[in-house]
This record gives sequence, C-alpha cells and structure tokens, in this order.
Amino acid sequence: MKRDDRRQQILDALVRDGEVQLDELADTFGVSKMTIHRDLDDLEGEGLLRRIRGGATIEPGSQFESDFRFRHLQGHDLKERMARAALEWVEPGMTVMVNDGSTATVLGTLLPEKRPLTVITNNDAVMEGLKSEAGITVLALGGRYSAKYNAWVGRVTEQALGSLRADIAFISTPAAGEGCVYHMDDDITRAKRRMMDGATRSILLINHLRFDHTALHVLAPFSEFSAVITDAAPSDTARAQIKDAGTELVIAG
Repeated sequence: MKRDDRRQQILDALVRDGEVQLDELADTFGVSKMTIHRDLDDLEGEGLLRRIRGGATIEPGSQFESDFRFRHLQGHDLKERMARAALEWVEPGMTVMVNDGSTATVLGTLLPEKRPLTVITNNDAVMEGLKSEAGITVLALGGRYSAKYNAWVGRVTEQALGSLRADIAFISTPAAGEGCVYHMDDDITRAKRRMMDGATRSILLINHLRFDHTALHVLAPFSEFSAVITDAAPSDTARAQIKDAGTELVIAG
C-alpha cells in the first residue's frame, strides 16, 4: 500500500472511531511500528491528530482541536438537534452572528427557515451555504483563512467585528469547565470574543462530552451566555456551574 493511501485509511479510522492504536495499525497494514510512528508524526505535524500513549486521537486536548473536515463528518444528528434548539432563539428580521465550527455550520443550513435575516459570519461553510439564499443578507467577514477551522480569522476579522452589532451570537466551544468556556486557538478565541461583545445576547453550543474540560485560552464565564445548548445532560458539576451563573441550560431533544 502506498504511503498516502495508508495515511488516508488512518484518517478514516480516526473519523470512525476517534482514536487509533499504533500496534493495531502496524498489524492491519503489515508494516513496522516505526513506519506507523512516522505516519502519525507527520499527520500530527499537519495538525490532523494528537499523539497519545500508544496511538493517536482526534479528540480535543488543552492545545488541540481536530480539523474541521473531521468534525464536519461526526455526529450530524446530534448537531442538528442542537441547531434546531438554537433556531428557537431566532426571529425574522434579526441580525445573527454565527461563529466557526461544525455545529454552527449545521445551524447555518437552517437559518433560511427564519428569513428575512442578516447573518454575520466568519464560517466559510455558512457563507457558501447562505450566499444565494433569498431573504438572507450575508455579511462575510474577511481576514486570514484557516483551513483547520474552515474560518476567517485574524486582525482584519476582528476589526470588522468591532464595527458591527447583532441581536444574537451563536458561539460554539470544544471545552467548558470551572464555570468558564475555553478554546485552544488564540485567533479563534478572539473572533468569538468580538462576536460576543457585538451581540445583545450570546448562546453557547457545546457537546455534553466537552464539559468538565479546559483549554489554553479562556473565552468567557457561563454568566455571559443567555443559554447553554447541549445534546445530552452534562455532569452534575457542570449543571451546578451553569445554574449558579444564572444561565439557562437547554438539552436538545
């Protein structure tokens, strides 16, 4: 098997299972462990996975988030439930901010149901999906394109957001704990922060497995969100933190 084909199969396995083991990969492909080590090292260097003891994962770490192309393929039904719950906060005529992320992308596909709307976004998939929709005015934020997040980030993005205001901002995150929301990427954190600063209210979208974790950068405390929308009940600790913050917890059914 060619190297590129082997690495693609490793990525496919990560999308399917979330984690791979070095020994199993060596047996599957009939190659040495050193060869698999090199494959995983190269893929980690491209930001596509995170090395762990005995293998690799695409699950988030304090300084790692998986590539958008992986996240986009995972858990679509759960994301759609969360997006449907988020849509309940949108009314025709609003100006809506939508950040990067695969759950936010699913929300973007539903927004035409609430037209007319003005949508401000740095999410390239949302821009592409809404740009031809009648009744939807898209304000596409420029900046530096990040393939990892399929989003536009950086100083140009932040300056544009500083001059815009919205009724509501939908913010997603890979980590929340200790009463706060986190992200591992500084550029992404700053863009989310600018959206929150420019919106009358902010709604957090988070998978229930991401509670009780932290990441490198603090985005905001739970108290800055009107609601936290998740796909299943979080831990008792997380529920207490959200309640103490005076924030509504919505479990998407």
